[in-house]
Amino acid sequence: MPSEELWKTPILNTNPSYSLEEMIQLIEQEKPFTGWLSGSGCLVKIEEYLPVVCTAIHAGHGMRSELEKQCQLSEQERLFEEDPFTDEMIASQPITLYGLDSRFEYDLNRPKSLSTYYKSAWSKKVWSRPLSDSQRQKSHSKHELFYLLYEALIGKLESKFGLVIVFDLHSYNHHRITKPSPVFNIGSTQIDMERWEPVVKKFTSELRQIGLPNLTCSAEVDAVFEGRGYLIAHTNAHFDRTLVLPTEVKKIFMDEDSGEVYPLVLEALQIGLKQAISNTSAYFQRRFNLKTRVKKADMLSSQIEPAVLSVDKALYRLAQKIETLKYVNPTNLVKERTRFFASPGRYKPNYRYRQLPINANDFKHQLYKLPIENIADPEMRLLYSDMVNQMSEKIDLLTSVGQEAFLFNSLKYHGRPDSIAVKNAQFLLYAKTLQEETGDVFTSADARARMVEAAKEWGMKCRIQETSSLAARAMVSSVPPTLYLNNTAQFSAAETNRLIQHELGVHMATTLNAKMQPLKIFRLGLPGSTFTQEGMAILAEYQAGYMSHERLRTLAVRVLAVNSMLKEQDFYQTYSYLADELGLDKDMAFTTTTRVYRGGGFTKDHLYLAGFIEMLHQAQQRSLDNLLIGKCSWKYHDLIDELVERKWLQSPHYRFDVSDNSTEPVLMYLIDSLQPAA
Repeated sequence: MPSEELWKTPILNTNPSYSLEEMIQLIEQEKPFTGWLSGSGCLVKIEEYLPVVCTAIHAGHGMRSELEKQCQLSEQERLFEEDPFTDEMIASQPITLYGLDSRFEYDLNRPKSLSTYYKSAWSKKVWSRPLSDSQRQKSHSKHELFYLLYEALIGKLESKFGLVIVFDLHSYNHHRITKPSPVFNIGSTQIDMERWEPVVKKFTSELRQIGLPNLTCSAEVDAVFEGRGYLIAHTNAHFDRTLVLPTEVKKIFMDEDSGEVYPLVLEALQIGLKQAISNTSAYFQRRFNLKTRVKKADMLSSQIEPAVLSVDKALYRLAQKIETLKYVNPTNLVKERTRFFASPGRYKPNYRYRQLPINANDFKHQLYKLPIENIADPEMRLLYSDMVNQMSEKIDLLTSVGQEAFLFNSLKYHGRPDSIAVKNAQFLLYAKTLQEETGDVFTSADARARMVEAAKEWGMKCRIQETSSLAARAMVSSVPPTLYLNNTAQFSAAETNRLIQHELGVHMATTLNAKMQPLKIFRLGLPGSTFTQEGMAILAEYQAGYMSHERLRTLAVRVLAVNSMLKEQDFYQTYSYLADELGLDKDMAFTTTTRVYRGGGFTKDHLYLAGFIEMLHQAQQRSLDNLLIGKCSWKYHDLIDELVERKWLQSPHYRFDVSDNSTEPVLMYLIDSLQPAA
């Protein structure tokens, strides 16, 4: 195998080595495996037997020590003609073959007899003296091993599936090309275009849709290279039911002269190629294998990557006890409430908070040590990277509770209401209040009894208990799954029904659904999950038929309270604004003001209304069911849907009610008039 210092991801060197016979036996038995082909520089990964194969046969830089001593090219000169990072671009695919020896030792894209350069290549002298027959034979043996394995694999896949597609990925230098050159070039000279042209067109179209940072993506056929390589020639000579797509990627992801990589471009290419390859593979199956229901997720492995499970477990173990509201809610709320109302104009509540039993520096150190780079799937790697960054911001938030820095960290974590959010809130408050039949008024004990009954009907095993330490009227905590009710509050029948949908129907549902998932990240909450989860919870109230204008006004008041807190930064002024200008009674004004001033300035409350508007908008376009599998964020909706389809995640067991919505027409008008965020 290649030397460790030349292999970009050393952890892969821990993979076992198999003989050719052992690999062929595993393939015949259809057993997944990852390992080195003994006697070669080929790394083989088969996560699942599917009719799609990806190759990166020029990805490596390794060379036998005896040849390195004889080679006259510098490492940088060798790297210039190799295809670095092409293996990483296809790493998310279920079957991959990497050539990790340098093409200067032997070139897998040339016939065996021509695979070793005699003296020179690209007008540069490679060897200080011609290779001996023995040296050439060793290299030819590696070449032969690769193609014997390749034949066994393609033969097995053809016998199992009928038609097979192979994506043969390379990269090319463009500085020496004088004419305009595309980001992607598909070579068609050896493709039977009369037979396979629809697939070539589909792949070209998919490649053109890849988004690149500060670059325009383009894809052409035969614009720079015509696909005259040996891998497709060898395939055509031995198989009639396999299509090979020789694909060149322009080296826009690195400085081709120095070898310096551009991580953002490389990441975009990895994500884009994952989508382009799986979409094209699914199209290939539908069009030529006549599998009418095949989707892109069916062309990806249904087995969770071991690296994902490892990182997920470590992240959850590190972050599972960090719940924001536990440390942001005041512990002396009742006492400070009494003092404030005894002298509201002069007394500023002096809230106290629980101590955080976490060493922030140690926490971050452990957080950033997580080996996220080992995750092959680029979208999963990005998700866990986002989670690490969010957890770092969360610990900054929690370690600054009660300090001036808390407001800054809250803005960083939860954002602030924009002009659209403020206008929506003002619009709801300007409209004449629509009266609601509120029904009976319950104590917290009465409301709890109704919620216990609702949880029993839904089959939810959770606690529901009263507490005096809430700034909110109700809150769900994950460990253990508990719905807390504010025992100082009274609840109308209408509000109780809304809380059942909001707290049990969404927050408890996502808490319990998350415990069923093999990935624990969904118990912690994805980046942006507050916006999505609170929006879904309000949507649940609406879809169950319990929305009211008064409820919308409450959400609007919260937006304006956050806005006031950011402008005034004075508890009493915000309280007076809510009570005197917006007409809230003194208890509600105090509770709402406390919500936004707790911790030192908590901006979360502006997310409820904006989240509801966005999730209502999303629900009109697609199913939101999979966003209930845990504490999800709509930013990752496509990925979550894919993971459910791939069986990495379970479909949600608990879902909120959806009834015939008989919302009052004027209220419908108000809701339809709300503008989603830009």
